[in-house]
Amino acid sequence: MRLDRFLSNLPNFSRQQVRLLLVERRVRVDAQVVADPHHEVREFSRVEVDDQLLQAGRPARYFMLHKPAGCVSATFDRQHRTVLDLLDEPDKDDLHIAGRLDYNTTGLLLITNDGQWSRRLTQPRTKLPKVYYVETEQPIEAAYVAKFLEGFYFAFEDLTTLPAQLLPLSSHSARLSIVEGRYHQVKRMFGFYNNKVTRLHRERMGPLSLDPALAPGAYRALHPAEIAAI
Repeated sequence: MRLDRFLSNLPNFSRQQVRLLLVERRVRVDAQVVADPHHEVREFSRVEVDDQLLQAGRPARYFMLHKPAGCVSATFDRQHRTVLDLLDEPDKDDLHIAGRLDYNTTGLLLITNDGQWSRRLTQPRTKLPKVYYVETEQPIEAAYVAKFLEGFYFAFEDLTTLPAQLLPLSSHSARLSIVEGRYHQVKRMFGFYNNKVTRLHRERMGPLSLDPALAPGAYRALHPAEIAAI
């Protein structure tokens, strides 16, 4: 929300008072004096006028997890272990998953309490590539490459998938880059050829790659540069 709108929505100040506060440089956001009415105020921002605290803010949190197989990408599940169960962090109810993975799919999972950040990561219009290592039951034939670029028609959604890049690595393995996240998309794409996916591992989402130092089930906080990259 714009700073001037944030202040005007409070019962403390009229619009005219807000303009004066900004001109007189009496407003601080995250300990910095701000005079720009268009400055963005987020739920994590600390906002003060003179010595009056208007919003305390809260810390934004960002984690990279190496999701193991046999784990649900959910914040709560009555039957199965969830990815949040793997985190030794306070206030886990405040966190959500940015880009889920299927129960037996492994690899990069991003967890945060910053909804705006996770939307930039996952919303379709950003078209950030998601890169997977894939193993299949049957051989991956050369004809697959052109078909993945052409797209697959999914009758249930009445849509054709966007072009995907398939790079065969061996007779039964490949690296796949897609920019969507349809329901069981990778398995359904290979299912066009009746070729079952036996292993699926996400290596990268946009500019963020899975840290090779993370064992399955391990996690770490994202570095500032990694957060800013999204």
